[in-house]
Amino acid sequence: MFIEIQTNSSVPIYLQLAQQLIEGIARGELKPGDSLPSVRAFAADLGMNMHTVNKAYHYLEEKEFIQIVAKSGVIIQPNGIPKATAEEKQLLAERIRPLVAEGLVLKLSEEEMVDMVQKLVQHIKEGTS
Repeated sequence: MFIEIQTNSSVPIYLQLAQQLIEGIARGELKPGDSLPSVRAFAADLGMNMHTVNKAYHYLEEKEFIQIVAKSGVIIQPNGIPKATAEEKQLLAERIRPLVAEGLVLKLSEEEMVDMVQKLVQHIKEGTS
């Protein structure tokens, strides 16, 4: 899996890393039980601070996408990631809402926004931009 960090982005580096790992899980490149590099090794490979990788890992652990096992390492959730709960769906809807409102202000139609989302899903599945 290829990780690309954009240092000039307004998105914090730890979040860019976490989001790319989430996309890897979504594409099936990272499967349940797969190991991730140690914080130290991953930071060295990516040329970033260990605390940044650690923050990304803890973000993913909080979402229950990975498990951090002391002295054993980091693994993708071994039992797979369960389907979103009603609460998780609600949280995602709350995060999406401002973007939908912005689209409406910019005079995008509902069809254009649905098309945009469908294309994004396809790009994520294909691993393209």
